[in-house]
Amino acid sequence: MDRLLVCLLVVSAAVKAMLCPKRCMCQNLSPSFTILCTKTGLLFVPPSIDRRTAELRLMDNFITTLRRKDFANMTNLIHLTLSRNTISQIMPYAFFDLKGLHALHLDSNRLTYINEDHFKGLINLRHLILSNNQLSYISPGSLDDFIETIEDLDLSYNNLVNVPWETVAKLSNVNTVSLDHNLIEFVPEGIFSNLHKLARLDMTSNKLKKIPPDPLFSRIPVYAKSKGSPLTSLVLSFGGNPLHCNCELVWLRRLTREDDLETCASPPELMGKYFWSIKEEEFVCEPPMITHRTPKVAVSEGQSVSLKCKAVGDPDPYVRWIAPDGKLVSNTSRTTSYENGTLDLVGTSLGDKGTFTCIASNAAGESTAPVELVVTPYPNLANSTNCEKEAENGPSDILISAKSSFPNETKGPQEKAVVVGELTSSSALIQWPSQQHLPGIRMFQIQYNSSSDEILVYRT
Repeated sequence: MDRLLVCLLVVSAAVKAMLCPKRCMCQNLSPSFTILCTKTGLLFVPPSIDRRTAELRLMDNFITTLRRKDFANMTNLIHLTLSRNTISQIMPYAFFDLKGLHALHLDSNRLTYINEDHFKGLINLRHLILSNNQLSYISPGSLDDFIETIEDLDLSYNNLVNVPWETVAKLSNVNTVSLDHNLIEFVPEGIFSNLHKLARLDMTSNKLKKIPPDPLFSRIPVYAKSKGSPLTSLVLSFGGNPLHCNCELVWLRRLTREDDLETCASPPELMGKYFWSIKEEEFVCEPPMITHRTPKVAVSEGQSVSLKCKAVGDPDPYVRWIAPDGKLVSNTSRTTSYENGTLDLVGTSLGDKGTFTCIASNAAGESTAPVELVVTPYPNLANSTNCEKEAENGPSDILISAKSSFPNETKGPQEKAVVVGELTSSSALIQWPSQQHLPGIRMFQIQYNSSSDEILVYRT
């Protein structure tokens, strides 16, 4: 009897030694401490939490902000649950001391964004649950500290249009990725190729028109539903998306699956049809057809010009341009190629003249069309841009005088010429005879270019 009393006293002393917040339940199951503060009306994380706690559950409260001091020095914490609160703000480095944390539940809160410093310090995190928030932005660097340890990433039921795909592509140990019930419109091709342990990918109920094939999908069996699928397979869920059922989705149609309720949103002839009932040969694409292009266009040297090329097809064609020298036109300070098929050339030179080729391509093929560009030399262009060299008399009506001032006497042959004098590095004096005998003249325009220009750009 005495021994039993002594044991009870020891247990009692141990429980008292553990700090337990008011209205919370604390369990001392050595060597782990557990604190349960569920539905206790908390407005903030209790400051009296024992720093030795291994599991902390604070769900179903009214906590709004997570601060750095809330979890300071809690290096033993393994499981933290903050579900179903009203958390809208996470202060920088709020979890920085939680080096041993394995699971963080932040679902059903009011988070709108995740910054790069929100999850700093979680170097051993395996489960991150962020579902049912209002997330519209996740910083690409926010997952860096646990990029090699995370096994379960849940971003479902948020407002995400874009996902940090480059970061997702590096989650080498991830087993489950839940992206369902968001606003995602695009998945990059090949983004899952290095996720060798991925067993479940859920992209249900987004705005995806297509799901690109991935090298990962060709290495392991892919199933559309988890029921009855082998353990070594990948379960892919994609229902509830406005799928555009063309040839790009043939690979998806060939999946091993039990029937699900996916339907096609387009093209019109397949709209509303049950995805799995459509025959493979009905998943077709249409090759590009160029519907409009710029006709032959002529410009003066130094002018800018836009070449246009519009094409239709299924899927939408990608348009690129080939220059007259046979090289692909890339975006530079002088050339810009737009997604709508327009090519802008700034300050054309004689080297630009020739036939540009518009190429429209998609999964079904390609189509080409020539656009001829004629560049005419500027009519008043001297053969040399060296200001120190006197221009030769020729077709041009501009004669440059080597004298520093205009002659006083009238010279017969040059009466009708334009004369330039008093030349400096930044100015010149220009004189020309009166043109009053010509009716209708209201103004004169002077155009010039600089010898320091890499290309001839005429200014007025």
